[in-house]
Amino acid sequence: MDADAIIRTLEIAAERAGDLSPLVYARLFAAHPGMESQFARDTDGSIRGEMLSRVFETILDFVGDRAYAARMIQCEVVTHDGYGVPPAVFGRFFEVVAETLRAVLAEAWTPEVAAAWRELLSELDWFATHPDQHATAA
Repeated sequence: MDADAIIRTLEIAAERAGDLSPLVYARLFAAHPGMESQFARDTDGSIRGEMLSRVFETILDFVGDRAYAARMIQCEVVTHDGYGVPPAVFGRFFEVVAETLRAVLAEAWTPEVAAAWRELLSELDWFATHPDQHATAA
């Protein structure tokens, strides 16, 4: 996977749009309207911002050292299921982030960037759909 392409997209998006939280969550809620009620107490968007920040940190670790990202994803699938977020929706969140980045990057979303994100999403999805760490340790 082209880690540099992933990192560049995050940098360009931050330069162009600043806080991506409103864009990402608007896209998530449009695709999964039932998820908006999960954020009823997040009246100022700070929880959404923190969650998205952790997603970006996880992505950066995943394309880098992979010190914790895979296990973090697996743990969060289970944790979010307990909050009422179905595992399929949790896994879809990474796609929503990529779709938002594609919209923000516009012409900078090249075929190479698209390929890097397809590969990343495929790998992230594997951990999101296999949350049992004992089964995936090998």
